[in-house]
Amino acid sequence: MGTINFVPNDYIQQRQSSRANILYLMLLMAMLGAIGITFGFIKMRQRAVSNEVLVLNSRMEKANEQIAQLEELKIKGQTMLKTMVVTAELLEPVPRSVVLASVTNNLPLGVSLVDFSLVENELKPAATQARPAAKPANQQQAKTAKTQKNAAEEPQRRSETKIELMGIAPSDIEVASFIARLSDSILLDQVELVESKERVIDEIKFREFKLRAMLKPHLTLTREDIDSIRLKREEAML
Repeated sequence: MGTINFVPNDYIQQRQSSRANILYLMLLMAMLGAIGITFGFIKMRQRAVSNEVLVLNSRMEKANEQIAQLEELKIKGQTMLKTMVVTAELLEPVPRSVVLASVTNNLPLGVSLVDFSLVENELKPAATQARPAAKPANQQQAKTAKTQKNAAEEPQRRSETKIELMGIAPSDIEVASFIARLSDSILLDQVELVESKERVIDEIKFREFKLRAMLKPHLTLTREDIDSIRLKREEAML
């Protein structure tokens, strides 16, 4: 016996369509929720990246400021160094580099310097015996006498510059020639031989010598003299 279905087919199709629509709606809502969560996560990441970019930009600005300050300090340091060099040349009538250049310019053929030292010593002023001063006639003469006395008692700074050289030469002839050249130099005075002895280097005999000299007192070189000495030194090195 066949089964009799009292439910209309339209009702069944309508229920199936409603279920399908509800399922599609749920899927759509789930998809929209996933899209919203993803969008929110992306926005959070964008904000975090933006904050990191701001922090990096701030650090870069600070780094650029520090670099600019370092460059400024470097320029100031170079300027101060140049000023110190110029000041040293002004305070020192004969720069040490010029003395060394003058010494090397007078080296005979085959003579080499091994050591060079330049020491400046301050001399103590000599004690002077005070003479009994005449009694001043008035206040003006008393003031003048007092000024002259203070000027006389004020110690004057004097210094001497000692130079010591050590080198090697083929023989004593070259050493004597070197001493003669230094004695004729416009810079040096009291050139004397301290020591001369034989030394063997690679089975070749040399004379090892030590010299002592004094820089001439109250010596002031012109710029032309200094340039000439340095020019000779540069030509000798070529």
